[in-house]
Amino acid sequence: MHNAINWFEIPVSDFDRAKKFYEAIFESEMYVMEAMGMKSAFFNADMKAGGIGGCLIQGPGYEPSNKGSLVYLNGGDDLNIPLAKIEAAGGKIVLEKKAIGHNGFMAFFIDTEGNKIGLHSRN
Repeated sequence: MHNAINWFEIPVSDFDRAKKFYEAIFESEMYVMEAMGMKSAFFNADMKAGGIGGCLIQGPGYEPSNKGSLVYLNGGDDLNIPLAKIEAAGGKIVLEKKAIGHNGFMAFFIDTEGNKIGLHSRN
């Protein structure tokens, strides 16, 4: 097994609001697709080079939550950059940037849909 995770889905209730939020904090446009009665917006990932991909998803059986599994998104080279955009984009930081030893830094936020999401970076 190369990676412990190979795909993730973040449930959303207001698709356009959630897409706008994540595009704002990561300064990146998300590709949208509709299939099987569900709507998805994809995070950028280099899947051909072994990257891990995921999406926002709206559809039957997908409900946002701040309990349960926790996904850590890549905070880039400096975690302060996406963190500085979260509250202006409509989210709420619930754990400020915290050092985790040789593993870098982490933070938690609640997105516009009520999901608790982690951010991780080496710096």
